[in-house]
Amino acid sequence: MIDKRSFYINGAWVSPATARDFDVVNPSNEEPCAIISLGDESDTNAAVVAAKSALPGWSGTDVRDRIALVERIQSEYEKRSDEMAKAISLEMGAPIDMATAQQVGAGRHHIGDFLRAAKDFKFERSLGNDKIIYEAAGVCALITPWNWPMNQVTLKVIPALLAGCTTVLKPSEIAPLSSLLFAEFVHDSGAPAGVFNLVNGDGSGVGTQLCRHPDVDLISFTGSTRAGRLIMANAAETLKRVYTEMGGKGANLVFADADEKAVERGVVHCFNNSGQSCNAPTRMLVERSMYDNAVATAQSVAEDVTIGLAKDSGGHIGPVVSDVQYDKIQKLIQKGIDEGARLVTGGPGLPGNMASGYFVKPTVFADVSNSMTIAREEIFGPVLSIIPFDSEEEAIAIANDTPYGLTNYIQTSDTNRRERLCRKLRSGMVEINGQGGGPGRPFGGMKGSGNAREGGMWGLEEYLEVKAVSGLST
Repeated sequence: MIDKRSFYINGAWVSPATARDFDVVNPSNEEPCAIISLGDESDTNAAVVAAKSALPGWSGTDVRDRIALVERIQSEYEKRSDEMAKAISLEMGAPIDMATAQQVGAGRHHIGDFLRAAKDFKFERSLGNDKIIYEAAGVCALITPWNWPMNQVTLKVIPALLAGCTTVLKPSEIAPLSSLLFAEFVHDSGAPAGVFNLVNGDGSGVGTQLCRHPDVDLISFTGSTRAGRLIMANAAETLKRVYTEMGGKGANLVFADADEKAVERGVVHCFNNSGQSCNAPTRMLVERSMYDNAVATAQSVAEDVTIGLAKDSGGHIGPVVSDVQYDKIQKLIQKGIDEGARLVTGGPGLPGNMASGYFVKPTVFADVSNSMTIAREEIFGPVLSIIPFDSEEEAIAIANDTPYGLTNYIQTSDTNRRERLCRKLRSGMVEINGQGGGPGRPFGGMKGSGNAREGGMWGLEEYLEVKAVSGLST
């Protein structure tokens, strides 16, 4: 059993004020694999005090010194990337190959993107006779999820440090091992005491305490829309800046002139990370003339997906993260059946090759109405809903008829249609014909998907205040 009950506060590993043990469960076998502590208000306060005390010194450093620290963190990240992949695979069930290439790779890319953005960013600018100064937003509470641990930790911690902010990280208590390892990277990189702090805890405890704390200036949160609403309400009394990156119910619009791999690509993308991605294209909208062929293709692709243990190599998908998540997905699959969607493949229960673990059958529903629960709610599992449409206008209406607005997808060879659709789809991101986002692009959504824009210069700007100064030259 891995013992990780310490917190990282003010440059040192410290014991919690009150011992509240919490088991981290390996989702492949449902057995505890590590033990951590959940913090209480004393731990939260200690971390915030450390961050507040360190803020004047850190925010006053030259940006080149901040860049140098992040470059040292980058070096530690590279040196111990295999260790990071194993931690992620163990705690949240990503197959080790996927954890190495995608999970760890995401953090690697974000660190590099932010370094490039910071080196190009003008922290002081002239505007006529005025000077515009970008300065640190202050003490930042960073609340990260379990599904893409290093993707989200690096999207928050790295730009905050580069901006001159000091930080308190509260990772998901379900998958904390990777963040504790990241804290080692920061420590070994020589970060000044108090600049980075980590306290484990749950949302109702440490999460709420950070959101209400009068000395926290900014909250950056990634997680469910339900939790995001609570965070915004808790932060309102102290008028904090709050950035949220929340759920999604992405529509993938597949037209009859799409390339022959469009349906296959959409199914594989939906099931990646066992469906546990906020930007997964979980609603496939298919033009009527190719609908039957698309359903058959989706069935074939889903039935070719293999399921295996996280520790094993191979192109399989692993378990979902927890018993809570597994039970939620099972209930929503059954809800789809009960509401009249056509179950094409998959369905409730464990896959035949698994007797335990939180494994979900890759599931495809056809003949889905956009009013059904499986088309409205974020399932966060390997479940695809296929919906037919007859016209471009109908496809747009269905795609936009959702409380979410993170990522939509377009599959068509018609360049004029691509141009029309990308402007009419209500989402923070649109990806066309399988083309993913480039380095440094902003990641974020609209409506119930939140208001953050993480990545590159946009992510850096979220941690900066803008100050206008006049009269310097007189």
